[in-house]
Amino acid sequence: MSTILVADDDAHVGRVLSMWLTRHGHEVLIVRNGVEALEVIATRDVDLVISDMNMPELDGLGLAKALREAGHVDLPIMMLTARCDQDALTEELSEYRISVYPKPFFPSKLVAEINRLMGVAAT
Repeated sequence: MSTILVADDDAHVGRVLSMWLTRHGHEVLIVRNGVEALEVIATRDVDLVISDMNMPELDGLGLAKALREAGHVDLPIMMLTARCDQDALTEELSEYRISVYPKPFFPSKLVAEINRLMGVAAT
């Protein structure tokens, strides 16, 4: 079982991701911002971080930078965003090895992408 940390200030997004990911065999931890995400990662091992781009206190990019600076260079990060400039954002985040996924999303397609990122066979 993989442990996935979801950082999103939208409680509905957290509930939807938790439901779908749990159904597909993942343990899900939910936080509301990047500061809380860093606190969890300091005490728990996680296999993937899914973060909203825009959050209060510490946004997704700030979270990704903090994780990389703290030595979590192999931790996969997926950024969810409603920004319309997906290509430019993907290029901007490439140095941090972050996958960008658009909002709104189809949960089944997102789960398939998460499994692909983590090298998990389709369930």
